[in-house]
Amino acid sequence: MVPWLAHGKPSFPAPENALDDPNGLLAAGGELSPEWLIAAYQQGIFPWFSDDQPILWWSPAPRAVFLPKEFHVSRSLRKLLKKGSFKISVNMAFPEVIHQCATTREQQGTWINQEMIEAYTELHAQGFAHSFEVWQDDVLVGGIYGLSLGRIFFGESMFSKVTNASKVALAHLIKWLHAWGYPLVDCQVYNPHLGSLGAVEISRNDFARALLLNVGPSSHGNWQARWLDNDYE
Repeated sequence: MVPWLAHGKPSFPAPENALDDPNGLLAAGGELSPEWLIAAYQQGIFPWFSDDQPILWWSPAPRAVFLPKEFHVSRSLRKLLKKGSFKISVNMAFPEVIHQCATTREQQGTWINQEMIEAYTELHAQGFAHSFEVWQDDVLVGGIYGLSLGRIFFGESMFSKVTNASKVALAHLIKWLHAWGYPLVDCQVYNPHLGSLGAVEISRNDFARALLLNVGPSSHGNWQARWLDNDYE
């Protein structure tokens, strides 16, 4: 059994109390309001549930992350990035990105229902949730979205409508996060797809330490909606 969280002021069990099986299940109930979501992410907790379930809160261990300082772009992807065949933007199409992620999911187990879409769209309106977009011939063909709190980016999902578009979005996101001083990108639970992109696993203690040192009340970097320089070095 996991604790049931009542509505009202957010209050979560300590992440170390999460179950081992299923890995990371911590609590159920509560709300998907911005106040609850921000309080959860600040502690390394995130919601993940299907339409026939209550809100379920998770904090798995080990934790899958990208380390911008150590992120390696494959030769084939670097070649694609240097071709400049895509246009890149930030926060130009957040609603479209999250809707595409809900319908063209790449990460096994990702579930983005209407309640989640509305919650993260509100976080975007408040300046906490952000997206990187990839365009081809003025059509949105790839993207990634997540939350930025302090100098930690919590990646949620990404999508591709053409080959490698999500990889292009991820590469540009991590490039900019590294330039802005972000030491870590959370991607929650490791899977082979994330591993192929360079994700690694770290312990719960290391993840908690990173949150303690880097999570803050606002994003760092320039998240103003705009087109980005497509040069990739």
